[in-house]
Amino acid sequence: MKIVIQRVSEASVKVDGKIVGEIGKGLMLLVGIDENDEKADADWLVQKILNLRIFGDEDDKLNLSVKDISGEILCISQFTLIADYKKGNRPSFIKAAKPDKAVPLFDYFKEEMANKSGLKTESGIFGADMKVALVNDGPVTIVMDSITKS
Repeated sequence: MKIVIQRVSEASVKVDGKIVGEIGKGLMLLVGIDENDEKADADWLVQKILNLRIFGDEDDKLNLSVKDISGEILCISQFTLIADYKKGNRPSFIKAAKPDKAVPLFDYFKEEMANKSGLKTESGIFGADMKVALVNDGPVTIVMDSITKS
């Protein structure tokens, strides 16, 4: 799994002009699922992300996690993160998990984010044409890949 983590002051996602997910201060997560990803990848990322200290403390040092600030989380599925762009100029998405695998794993990931954090956790709609809006705070953006967990 590959995830783009963005610290936000607010974020929302619309489908067909209607807001389907919206948060205030917290994390917006773009989630790409590879054909080889398993629940263990999701579990590792959930723990890393929930404990990632990227929010400022009273001295404005990055010492607080999204849990520490009682932030909110918005998860957006994004298969294009699994693009293979090494050959030619048109990316290949052949390594992205097919919906029969990706949907249950994405659902598991967002449920674990909510259950392990106790925080408001929202999401877009898997496979829909989504319009995502956010105010990146900092900006702070980090890319995590479960392949590096060992």
